[in-house]
Amino acid sequence: MGRLLLAPMEGLVDDVLRDVLTRVGGYDLAVSEFVRVSGSLLPPRAFRRLCPELDNGSRTRAGTPLVVQLLGSDPACLADNAAQLVELAPAGIDLNFGCPAPTVNRHGGGAMLLADPENLFRIVAAVRRAVPPTIPFTAKMRLGVRDTARTLDCARALAAGGIVALVVHARTRADAYRPPAHWEWIDRIRDVVQQPVVANGEVWTVADHGRCRMVSGVDDVMIGRGAVADPFLARRIRAQAAGEAVDADRSADWRQLQPLLASYWQQVCAKVSPRHAPGRLKLWLGSLRRNFVEAEALFRAVRTLRGVEEISRVLALHGVPVLRPAPGPTPADAS
Repeated sequence: MGRLLLAPMEGLVDDVLRDVLTRVGGYDLAVSEFVRVSGSLLPPRAFRRLCPELDNGSRTRAGTPLVVQLLGSDPACLADNAAQLVELAPAGIDLNFGCPAPTVNRHGGGAMLLADPENLFRIVAAVRRAVPPTIPFTAKMRLGVRDTARTLDCARALAAGGIVALVVHARTRADAYRPPAHWEWIDRIRDVVQQPVVANGEVWTVADHGRCRMVSGVDDVMIGRGAVADPFLARRIRAQAAGEAVDADRSADWRQLQPLLASYWQQVCAKVSPRHAPGRLKLWLGSLRRNFVEAEALFRAVRTLRGVEEISRVLALHGVPVLRPAPGPTPADAS
């Protein structure tokens, strides 16, 4: 089988959740949340803050390589920041042409750049000159802004600009995250570029992974929300590919997940202020509810709680072995 990549998900998969998900295993590579580049040269600490894995050889604690994603629209500024990032020796550098968030799109970034293939080429070519061939340089795109009229032109522009691989989220910006993902378009893109193409979008199960590969015609798949909702998905995909029995016992999975939830909560409490920590936990539990009845019960139990100590007590009552959370940063330092 091909590679499995853990997707970048702004506001959801930070370094803490990357740590937990890659400890479960199954991923060949992870891509960071985007680092926003907007008119200035970021200091090295800005990259390290979002991607502390850079101080660990650009790997998670489990050893999964981390590619750092940049988001911006100015070719020269992106190139300068890419050159700065190169000094930190990332496992790869990726450019974001897929984010559908209004706060990003209002400034002409993310998926809105797909309206102008020529500008895509200028951006990628500028960054290509700043990134040495020893560091993999990739991009992620959607199928377009409102339609697929320029999809193939965008893919050709990115390829001509010098990327070594292309991730395609098989929806337009207007589609947001509504199903279905149009995997057949990935096959069309594969026909017009020489570089390897990675499929992304609507992979929630082992069966989805198989259908995605069949329809898209590619080997490599990036998993986003499906990985957050089912931390064992990559491992089950690999088990099936190896001809092993795929265990569908969700209760057994939940027992394995309990200490990882505890680790996640411990790390979140150490990273952010007590005011923000509960929201992070509820966000992940909200995704886990899709697959675990235990997560539904736990989510309901903590949904209205705001205090770190009381949430820790509830977690313990639900079998999550929580250590006393370390004090988080002050509000001024919190992420």
